Amino acid sequence: MTGCLGFALMVPLAMANAWNMPVGVTDVSREIHSLHMIIFWICVVIGVVVFGVMFYSLFRFRRSQGAKASNFHENTTVEVIWTAVPLLILVGMAIPATATLKKMYDASDAELDIMITGQQWRWRYEYLGEDVAFNSNMSTPRAQIQGDEPRGEHYLLEVDEPLVLPVNRKVRFLMTADDVIHSWWVPDLAVKQDTIPGFINENWVRINEPGIYRGQCTELCGMDHGFMPIVVEALEEEEFDAWLAERKEAAEQEAMGVDREWELEELMERGEAVYGSICASCHQAEGQGAPPAFPALADNQQLIDDLDWHLDKILNGVSGSAMPAFRGTLNPVEIAAVTTWTRNAWGNDTGDAVQPAEIAERLSD
Repeated sequence: MTGCLGFALMVPLAMANAWNMPVGVTDVSREIHSLHMIIFWICVVIGVVVFGVMFYSLFRFRRSQGAKASNFHENTTVEVIWTAVPLLILVGMAIPATATLKKMYDASDAELDIMITGQQWRWRYEYLGEDVAFNSNMSTPRAQIQGDEPRGEHYLLEVDEPLVLPVNRKVRFLMTADDVIHSWWVPDLAVKQDTIPGFINENWVRINEPGIYRGQCTELCGMDHGFMPIVVEALEEEEFDAWLAERKEAAEQEAMGVDREWELEELMERGEAVYGSICASCHQAEGQGAPPAFPALADNQQLIDDLDWHLDKILNGVSGSAMPAFRGTLNPVEIAAVTTWTRNAWGNDTGDAVQPAEIAERLSD
C-alpha cells in the first residue's frame, strides 16, 4: 500500500518536472525558477478564488431555485477593492521581478569574455584575449537523421566542439551573427539571447556545477535550423585552465603551419575533416549538393578549371545566397585544406595542393 501511494505521488511530480522550466545550475537560473513558481502559485490562487466564487454564485443563486438578480449601482467600496487588490498584486510581482532582471543584465566585472557568432548552421566561439577560436557543428550522423541508423541518446544535440567554460567564474558573452538572426539558448544556464547581424548583444553566466549542458538555436534561421545545437561543458577551474593552455598551444602550432610546405596527403586528411564539419550540411557528403541553393562540387567543371574563382567563393562567399565568407571563420590551414580536398575528391582529381601560405597572402591583400 505504501509503495502504491509513493508511486502515485511520484508520477505527478515527475510530470511536473518534465513540463516545468529547469531549476538550472546558476544562481540566476535558480532565482528565475523561484520567481516563476511564486508567480505561478499566485496565479493559481487567483484562479481558484475567482472561479470558485463564480461557480458558487452560479450554483447557489440559480434561477431554478427562485433567485432574483439584485439591482445596485456605483458601490464605491467594491470599486476601490477590485482596483486596489490587483494593483497590490502586480506591485508585489514587479518588485522581485525587477531585482532579478537587474542581475540578469549586469555583465560587469567578468573574468572571461567570449564572442559567440551564429552562422548557418553552426556556432563560432572566440575566447577574447586568449587566441583561441573554433566552430561548433552538430555531430549527429546524417544516417541517424535519415533513419538509416538507430537514433542516439542525444539525437540532434551533439556537437564536435563544445563550448568549454570554468565553474565559479563570471563569463561574459558577446553575441552576434554573420548571416541571419539566430538565438543562443541553454535552459540550464538561463541564457537565451538573440544573435543579430551587425549588432552585439551581451549576456553572462556563472556556473555552479561541472557538467554538460545542452541547448539549441531558438530562432527560425533557415532550412537546417533544427540542426544547430549547443553543448556547454563546464569544468573545474584547474581543468579549464589546463584545457585553455592546451588549446592556445595548438593554435600557435597551427599558426606556425602556415609557413611550411604541406604534402597533398596531409592537406587531404585535414580537408576531409573540415569539409565534413563545415560544408557537408549544404553541399552533401559526396559533393552532390542540393541545387539550386547549393551547387554540386563533384564534377563541377568551373571549380576544376578555375582555382581563383574557387578560392574567391570560399574566402568571400556568394552575395545573395547562403554561401558565407569563410575568411574570418577558418584559418589559412583550414581553407587551404578544404580547398585541396574539394579539388581532389569525388573524381575531381586536379592534383592541386593549395598551400596555407598562399591563402595567408590572399587574406593579407
